[in-house]
Amino acid sequence: MTERTFSIIKPDATKRNLTGKVNAVIEDAGLRIVAQRRIQLSRAQAEKFYEIHKERPFFGELVDFMISAPVVVQVLEGENAVARYRDVMGATNPAQAADGTIRKLFAESVGENSVHGSDSAENAAIEIVQFFTDDQIVG
Repeated sequence: MTERTFSIIKPDATKRNLTGKVNAVIEDAGLRIVAQRRIQLSRAQAEKFYEIHKERPFFGELVDFMISAPVVVQVLEGENAVARYRDVMGATNPAQAADGTIRKLFAESVGENSVHGSDSAENAAIEIVQFFTDDQIVG
């Protein structure tokens, strides 16, 4: 089933000019980038996006990190896009990520792990509308 998922290329990756390399891994995995833009998240946007983690001890650090440099927000499309992108990203901890995954290739730490991807189709839909309108997505 063709579906869409949401991706963020995080500040640790954009600071190191890795957007093209990350995109190549995404496309090599059979996912299409149907919308993409580079933005600077505001504190309010980052807090809203990560509000599920608000009570966790790392919340403030996560928000600070996500607003530290531009990010690239994306809509990806393909067969089973959510699961496929989660496989392509690799484990949250890059030391445990499989070879060839984005996090194994590029992440610097558990906190600076280069990419975010939606964990379900429902969350993908919620995350996409926070950053894109329908007319910005070219399927």
